[in-house]
Amino acid sequence: MDDIRIAPTDPALPDIVRLLEAGDAAMAALYPAESNHMLDVDALRRPGVTFLAARRGGRAVGCGAWVRRDSYGELKRLFVDPEARGHGLGRRLVAALEQAARAEGIRLLRLETGIHSHEALALYRAAGYGETGPFGDYRPDPLSVFMEKRLGA
Repeated sequence: MDDIRIAPTDPALPDIVRLLEAGDAAMAALYPAESNHMLDVDALRRPGVTFLAARRGGRAVGCGAWVRRDSYGELKRLFVDPEARGHGLGRRLVAALEQAARAEGIRLLRLETGIHSHEALALYRAAGYGETGPFGDYRPDPLSVFMEKRLGA
């Protein structure tokens, strides 16, 4: 997986939309609609959103975003193609998103994920995210896990 390139990209590109749709389907299989808090392509293209794609041989194999909030950033839409999993790509995407947020002066990243998303929970914990309570517009949800991480300079 050394031939992976992670860079900002337009989330409306067809191969990225394919990844986002795969992520939507995976989450819809695990959670009811009211417990899915995913941003759509239009929201991912708005100012204040940094969207990154991971490509191998030009093919999109992973993606993720962070959204600028008032006093923190929020990780959104992290997804790795199931065929590309098991090679540390999720860790690389999280690190790239953290680096991008840090470069814009963000010192706290937060996220919401689901209780059945075991791989995501393990990834975030390994990256140093700890559980916290609901933030922003989120409300308590027994299917949600809220996490955050302070970023160093």
